[in-house]
Amino acid sequence: MTAVNVTVENVKQAKLEVEKLEMQGYTRDQIYIFAHSKKRGEHISDALHTEEVGMSEQGFIDSMKNMFNSRGDELRNKMEAVGLSAYEADRAEEQLDRGRLVIIANKHV
Repeated sequence: MTAVNVTVENVKQAKLEVEKLEMQGYTRDQIYIFAHSKKRGEHISDALHTEEVGMSEQGFIDSMKNMFNSRGDELRNKMEAVGLSAYEADRAEEQLDRGRLVIIANKHV
């Protein structure tokens, strides 16, 4: 799987990146926005009409495991589920720790 991985500072930049990805042929249900805060991530995904990682991307067992994982582990697992390698997910999660947003687009999820 080849996934596009972009880091931005805020929602305004995220909106612009989502629009760029749409111009490249991605649909909003192929675009995922991650924030370290679960509520912030959900609010941004709702506002920009992008997809949230769920059971269809992760599978039942991994979704259940995430209920008991730390937030960092949960985020890395979800980013891997939508196309990042373990290394890329690790680097992306570091960006989330710094308050940034990570956008992942993948046509093959």
